[in-house]
This record gives sequence, C-alpha cells and structure tokens, in this order.
Amino acid sequence: MAKPNRVEVLSPEGCRTVVADEGTAGREPGSLWTMAPRLDDLRGKTVYLVDTGFGGSGKFLDEMQAWLAEHLPTVVAVRRRKTGHVFRDDTKDLWAEIKERGQAAVLGVAG
Repeated sequence: MAKPNRVEVLSPEGCRTVVADEGTAGREPGSLWTMAPRLDDLRGKTVYLVDTGFGGSGKFLDEMQAWLAEHLPTVVAVRRRKTGHVFRDDTKDLWAEIKERGQAAVLGVAG
C-alpha cells in the first residue's frame, strides 16, 4: 500500500514541499518538489480558473472572475472545466495548456 503524500507548509504565502510516494506519476519515491514561485503582479497575465467539478467550485470561480474583471481588468481570466475524476491527477491536456499559455492557475475547490 502506497503511503500518502506528506505536505509540509513552509509559509502562509503558499510555499510547500511535497514528498513523492510510489503512486506519484513521473517522480522517484522520496523525491521533493515545490510549488511554482509566486508572481509579483497579475496585471497583464493570463490566469486559468479551473473548475474541478467539486461542489460549488463553479460558483466560487464566477465570483473570482467577476472580482478580477472589476479590480484587475488587464488580467485575462480563462475558465476551464477539469476533465477526468475530481480527485485524480488525470487531466494532462489541461495542465499542458496552462503551462503553455498561462502564467497562473486557480483550482476551484469548494464544499
């Protein structure tokens, strides 16, 4: 049985370290990786708003998209619905699109 990923919160600003387990695709067990660095500014950037399909995430992203339009009108907000299972990382096509065309992403998870 694979051990669950261990998450260590390093700061309240969103930095984290994840330790890969045997079920982590493309990673050696025990390897470390961190989140992408924070952007200094969102103005002029493309931000993907990803609806995971989990209870209420679409409504949350509606509010976020409206807030961005009002407060940061130069942000290009791109809405996408995650394909595949809500709790599985089986959405390679979307992650590739975000990596190629976006500078940031927000995953809508609500409940």
